[in-house]
Amino acid sequence: MRKVLLLAAAAATSLGFAAGALAQEVTLKLHQMLPPQATIPAHALTPWAEKVAADSGGRIKVEKYDTMALGGKPPELYDQAKDGVVDIIWTVIGYTPGRFPATEAFELPFMMTTGEATSKAFHEYCEKYCQDEFKDVKVIAWHTHGPGLVHSKNPVNSLEDMKGLKIRGGTRVVNQMLEKLGATPIGMPVPQVSEALTKGVLDATTIPWEVTVPLKVPELVKNHTGFSGTHGLYTATFVVAMNKAAYDKLPDDLKKVIDDNSGIETAALFGRAMDNGDKVGAGIAEKLGNNIITLDEAETQRWKDTATPLIDAWAAEMEGKGLPGKQMVQDALALVDKYTAM
Repeated sequence: MRKVLLLAAAAATSLGFAAGALAQEVTLKLHQMLPPQATIPAHALTPWAEKVAADSGGRIKVEKYDTMALGGKPPELYDQAKDGVVDIIWTVIGYTPGRFPATEAFELPFMMTTGEATSKAFHEYCEKYCQDEFKDVKVIAWHTHGPGLVHSKNPVNSLEDMKGLKIRGGTRVVNQMLEKLGATPIGMPVPQVSEALTKGVLDATTIPWEVTVPLKVPELVKNHTGFSGTHGLYTATFVVAMNKAAYDKLPDDLKKVIDDNSGIETAALFGRAMDNGDKVGAGIAEKLGNNIITLDEAETQRWKDTATPLIDAWAAEMEGKGLPGKQMVQDALALVDKYTAM
């Protein structure tokens, strides 16, 4: 009888270990650059993390670290995920100029429409063209923000008002575009914009409405210039990426949770959050009585005519790198049109 009880106890212990293995719990550290109340942390990363936790039955916990709380600078975030310093990051792809050339097609002037439509287009485009560039991480989503505007201390009512303007551009391509438009581009990560405007390092900045809120840009400058038509001046590109080893060591059912919360619909979630944030940002500037300028069709066309030669130059540059630059531009435009029409 005692032997039977011992065998039963051993079996129960064995089953307990098996159940424990099946119910493996994982904590993932998510690191990003903005304060927690900013659009993406509050309205995309938090809902995403909550859904992952719910879909996993509480077995995946995502710990969020905002404003570079785990150290480093925004341009280092991608490598933090690649190298396993953290498990998941959200970052601006263009903070490391030239490293991800295929993604730059979506930064080209007057390419984008809305954050959601362009994010879907960008994610599908990247599934075709960007896989090699991101082979060192598990990509959760590629996405963009809404239409980029010019936020300036003095009014920008025409192309001539851009001449010599010290203006922040977030990426290599956006800086090239600003130079074409006659401005003096100054590259810097977005968290530095407020201080640079305050100290006179910048006369203006190019960011979408949603980013103006955490940076308090409507309090620092009183002029905001947008454009006629459906296409915004520019957009920046982003990636939500996970360390490959952290993903690979998950049990299959938890890998499925991550997979189910990755892809084009996740890109749409982030793009939608950007669009909603744009409404909030524009509303704050209006409430403050700021000067909100929409250039008419003729003036907008002047900006297009001046900036769009950059598109052909970029395509030629990509061809020189062995990439199908012209086809990439055509596909990007077609995908933006496809998702904008939906």
